[in-house]
Amino acid sequence: MARKSAPDDLLAPLTLAVGQEELLLDRAVAQVVAAAKAADPDTDVRDLPPGGLQPGSLAELTTPSLFAERKVIVVRAAQDLSADSVKEVKAYIEAPAEEVIMVLVHAGGAKGKGLLDAGRKAGGREVACAKLAKAGERLAFVKGEFRTLGRSATPEACQALLDALGSDLRELAAACSQLTSDVEGTIDETVVARYYSGRAEATGFEVADLAVTGRAAEALERLRWALAVGQPPTGITYALASGVRSIGRLATAGRNMRPGDLARELGMPPWKVERVRQQMRGWTGDGVAVALTAIAQADAAVKGGSDDPAFALERAVVAVARAARAGSRQPSY
Repeated sequence: MARKSAPDDLLAPLTLAVGQEELLLDRAVAQVVAAAKAADPDTDVRDLPPGGLQPGSLAELTTPSLFAERKVIVVRAAQDLSADSVKEVKAYIEAPAEEVIMVLVHAGGAKGKGLLDAGRKAGGREVACAKLAKAGERLAFVKGEFRTLGRSATPEACQALLDALGSDLRELAAACSQLTSDVEGTIDETVVARYYSGRAEATGFEVADLAVTGRAAEALERLRWALAVGQPPTGITYALASGVRSIGRLATAGRNMRPGDLARELGMPPWKVERVRQQMRGWTGDGVAVALTAIAQADAAVKGGSDDPAFALERAVVAVARAARAGSRQPSY
């Protein structure tokens, strides 16, 4: 496989997804999987978690099946593979199997660079997934999201979205998707302000802050007030989801990181990291999952899946508050 694969060849034998931006890494993997399944609906996908590729297991994973269906092998955190596994992967990519696509997800940097260099030398298709550290890069990302969704957004609207949400690409992508789903015509600064700043920010996020700390009664009171003054229900579900996701992200971040490094890693200002740290007391991993499921159900309800969106929101707020208290009865994060 010495010939360099074309950047747009999603069915190349080897794809290198390189960087530390989780959203871009996940998208790089999803694009390859989607292309493989489009070519062969019976494609067998093996998405291995970090540490999932053990020495000696690669041969079995890449052996063609009796039915000759296509395979996609995704190796996460390839920079952390053991020396024996690295040796096996290097040997494999020099002579890849037919109908097998390998995706190496690699953080970049010095760790595991030998494997990355070997993949490049073998002609692997490379997708850059570096964190977007500069404001201009994140602004370009938001503009690109709206273009991909087939919608027009003014430059002022894109900047307002950045100002309101910060640097987390998942939250920015979710907001772009929500706006294009809920709003007709050109998305301007006024629309963004209605959803994510000013009055909306003061109410929706206030509801979320109360819910994620287990204060159900107060959160319900603020929810009813927010709906009474006209806040869009979708803005409230977004605020709830943002609050719970922030808790989950901080809980799984490195515990020994310095506050400044942690803030940069999570794309949050230091003050928000400290606030989320206080909010996450009592939360568990299961609680985060339960809360996000309840919020997703409420989001579907307020977008037309229910005759009573207010009741759906109330149920979500209660579910989040209960999840926040669950950790008091069992070991927390």
